[in-house]
Amino acid sequence: MKALKTWPAQDRQHITGVFTDIDDTLTTDGAITSDALQALADLKAAGLHVIPITGRPVGWSEAFALRWPVDAIVAENGAVALLASQTGCQPLAGGRGQLSKLYQQDASTRLANYARMQQVARRVMQDVPGAVLSEDSPGRETDIAIDHSEFVHLPPAQIAQAVQIMQGEGMNATVSSIHINGWFGAHNKLEGARWIVRELFGRDLDAERGNWVYVGDSANDQLMFEAFAHSVGVANIRRFEAELSHKPRYITEGERGAGFAEVAAALLAARDFG
Repeated sequence: MKALKTWPAQDRQHITGVFTDIDDTLTTDGAITSDALQALADLKAAGLHVIPITGRPVGWSEAFALRWPVDAIVAENGAVALLASQTGCQPLAGGRGQLSKLYQQDASTRLANYARMQQVARRVMQDVPGAVLSEDSPGRETDIAIDHSEFVHLPPAQIAQAVQIMQGEGMNATVSSIHINGWFGAHNKLEGARWIVRELFGRDLDAERGNWVYVGDSANDQLMFEAFAHSVGVANIRRFEAELSHKPRYITEGERGAGFAEVAAALLAARDFG
């Protein structure tokens, strides 16, 4: 991982969009800081697309999708998106704001998968000592999450055991900085990125991947680090460095939201330079 300051200005000048993780990338101690929020606003004001992609539930993400200056939020590891209301989307119950939900799976598939996931969740909690559902679980529609570092602590052996159970049941499983997420389906953060670019802009992300940067902080961002030539880890990714098969190309000096603000400043400085 190279220092962010070594990212060539000519490469930064071509960036037109930013994908970013949320927990411990945009947020610090569970909340977005003023510098990270201003960074989002500055990127949007400069004409860049900004799309957070998170393992957090869609219910948890609604408030942020309403308040943050972003194009959309892709939640539950690529399964569902929150965006400005448009044809073909499902409006939020109660008409809260102008958000709509867009799903990758149809309703019958989601219903069947939900029942199966609850069975797996019960098995994980029964077989893995100390395993509990994440506190944001009531807002989840297409995945399950086991807390390992947000409000409880699971040691590495128990984390690995939970992942093994999920995978043994045919689920995808990833480990974020706070949760172990499991789901049925072919979606993931990269497929979610491709999907939302197609849905929002009618474009093929793979044809323009060199114009996007991904910012993340943990092991479940590896797919994105591998896929994007322009990838950045905020400094707290160092805690996962030994576990990463695919590392970000660059790393910030600051951790969490301060690190994201560094990335935004680097992008904006290159545009000013150009």
